[in-house]
Amino acid sequence: MGEQKTGSCGCGAVRFTTSGPLRGIVYCHCSQCRKQSGHYFAATNVADSNIEIEGAENITWYNGSEVARRGFCRICGSALFWKHGELDTVSVLAGAFDRPSGLVADSHIFVDHKGDYYEIDDGLPQFATSTPAVKVSGN
Repeated sequence: MGEQKTGSCGCGAVRFTTSGPLRGIVYCHCSQCRKQSGHYFAATNVADSNIEIEGAENITWYNGSEVARRGFCRICGSALFWKHGELDTVSVLAGAFDRPSGLVADSHIFVDHKGDYYEIDDGLPQFATSTPAVKVSGN
């Protein structure tokens, strides 16, 4: 089953528990992620079969594109999930995990779309759009 990690939205109406391996944190700088979060997304992902969600009735799903949707708490508005319709994984926003999360940064995607008010200078790999390992709606 693997190590379990827990998390929630800001008000606690949606709680989740993950088990098994989590991908390293990918920072997404695309315009949709920036507009939804006010900056950029930081997300890991987990197999659909390795996440349990309590309060799923409090999640509103927004179809941000033809192939992907975004899940957020309908009560407090916390961004929580990103789900590609063709994959059996779900991205979970890093900030939603309880501490200590044990999550590790991996890379930046869609850096050609980043905001003009910040620099990326953490030394992590940067990709103009995405990588073959990270399937997103723009791939």
